[in-house]
Amino acid sequence: MKNAIIITALAALLSVQCTNKKDAFTITNGKIGTLTSQTTLKQLKTVFANDSIVPLSNSSPSDALQGDLEVFSKDGSKLLGLSPDIQNSPEATINNLRVYDSRYKTSKGLSIKSTFKDIKDNYEISGIQTSIDAVVIFLKDSDVFITIDKKQLPENLRYNPNLTIEASQIPQGATFKYFMIAWEGQ
Repeated sequence: MKNAIIITALAALLSVQCTNKKDAFTITNGKIGTLTSQTTLKQLKTVFANDSIVPLSNSSPSDALQGDLEVFSKDGSKLLGLSPDIQNSPEATINNLRVYDSRYKTSKGLSIKSTFKDIKDNYEISGIQTSIDAVVIFLKDSDVFITIDKKQLPENLRYNPNLTIEASQIPQGATFKYFMIAWEGQ
C-alpha cells in the first residue's frame, strides 16, 4: 500500500513536469509558452530567466530592455525574435514575434518545420497576400501567420507581385520561410 502511494505520487510529479516543459513551447492565441500579449519588455527577464535576451540595437543607455530583441537558449540556439508596439519604452508589450525554434508548436502541431500541407490539413486559411518574393498565409481564428518563399511556387507564379495566388496553387510540400505571430490590437 505504501509503495503504491509513493509510485502514484512520483507518476503525478513526472506528469506535471512533462506538462510544464511542453507548455513552455505551446502556441495559443495571445500566448507562446509563458509569454503573453500583455507581457511588457521589463518583464521579459523573468519570463526568460533561463535564456539570454539580446537587444538588436544599442540605443538604450540604461539596463532596461527596449526595441527589437532576440531570445536565445543557454545552448546558444535562437528561440524567438520579439518586436514591441513601442520601440523606446520598457513598458511596451510585444506585438510581433518570429519563431525560430521548432519546439514551439500550436495545439495542432504547426511549427517552423511544418509544410503547407500541415496548414491545409489543420487550419482554415483566412487570406493569402502576395509580395515581391513571398506569399503570406493568414490562418482563421489564429495569431499565427506563415510566409512561404515564392521560389517554392510554380515558375508562372513567382515574378508578378500583383498576381492573386490561391491556396490550391501552393505546393503541399512548401516549407516556411517565416513562422510569425501578431498580437496587434490585443
